[in-house]
This record gives sequence, C-alpha cells and structure tokens, in this order.
Amino acid sequence: MCGTSPVSPTPDRPLPWPAALPVLLPRLRGLRADRMPRNPRMMILCTVPTLTRMINARVETVHEKPAFRRAFVKRRCLLPADGFYEWQAGKDPATGRVRKQPYFVHPEDDQVMALAGLYEYWRDATVIQDDDSAPWLMTCTIITTEATDAAGHVHPRMPLALTEDHYEAWLAPHQAPDELRALLGLPAGGHLDARPVSTAVNNVRNNGPQLLKAISP
Repeated sequence: MCGTSPVSPTPDRPLPWPAALPVLLPRLRGLRADRMPRNPRMMILCTVPTLTRMINARVETVHEKPAFRRAFVKRRCLLPADGFYEWQAGKDPATGRVRKQPYFVHPEDDQVMALAGLYEYWRDATVIQDDDSAPWLMTCTIITTEATDAAGHVHPRMPLALTEDHYEAWLAPHQAPDELRALLGLPAGGHLDARPVSTAVNNVRNNGPQLLKAISP
C-alpha cells in the first residue's frame, strides 16, 4: 500500500502476511466511529488469488480499472482501524545514513477510522472438486488517495478513510458510480494527525501497543 500498514482496533493482534484484517460488509446500519461491530468479518488483504499484487486501488481510477470496476459497483466494504503507518525517508543524525522513520497516522480524536475498501471472491482453479468449499477465498483491497493534512508531509499517498456520515451510503448495495465517487472526498474529513514512532515497527516480528507510542525522531 505504498508503504502503508493498517492497524486494526486491537493493535496487539499480530498481522501476518498475507494479513488478515477486520472488514465490515453491507447490510450494516447505524455505524458510528465510537460503535464499531465487535466481530467483523476477517479477510486477506489483496485482490488476486496469488496474494502477491494489487493490495490497493487508486481512488482516481478505481471506477474504471478492469481489476476493480465491477467490485466498485457491487462489492464495497469498510476496514476499521485505529490508524496506519507511513514511512518518511531521511538522514540518521548519528550516522548520516538514509533511514526510514515510521509515523503513525490516526484521527485527531483517536476514534476508530473506517477505510474505504472493495472485496472479491476467488476460486482456486487447480481444485477440480466442485463441491469442495476450501478453494474459495474472500479477499479485500484498500482504496488510496493523495495524502492530506499531517500525513501529506510523510508520504504522498494514504488510505482513504470515509467520514462517519458516508459509512452507510458506501455500504448501500445500489448506488450509481458517480454517487459513489462523490463519497470519496477528503480523507477522514481532513482531521488526521501523525506522530513519529519507534523503528521497531519496521520488524514484522515486533508487535504490541508500544509500537504506537510517540517518540522524538
């Protein structure tokens, strides 16, 4: 995701790759940032069965790209998250070497954000038994946009977090493409903050709430 790593509402939960993330599907009503479902559906973060490519969709072209345009119309979802990581390249003052400083980007009010996403069903073509449900895989992708606010100085792209008043419209089953695109505006209404965090987050073996604590870069 252009270097982005989403964090679920339980930041001490491991996110192995391929990452299994909580996803909210249509037919949910009354969603609020302070009242997300306790047991959302879990999906793998990608949109192709090989699990190697296309983990994000650009908001500028998601409605027209062959890989996404059908899901854009028929299979939309929300991915709840406390925030996401972005990395900024810079020089280490101690060594002079280039290093990537991680930042945690999150809503200013520390509520759970909901990232706009799409989901898809895939079947393993190598499995020939028609009655075998095992080869079916449900995967998702996150829509990204141009970075704004505090995230803009860290990385040029970012996940697109919807404002609370757009949750139900995004999940509604029957929406015209132009109406859907109108929902994908300023990420999180422009109310995001970013803080530098420990480079321990760069190692996938490290995990826990300490990775969200602010440090002096």
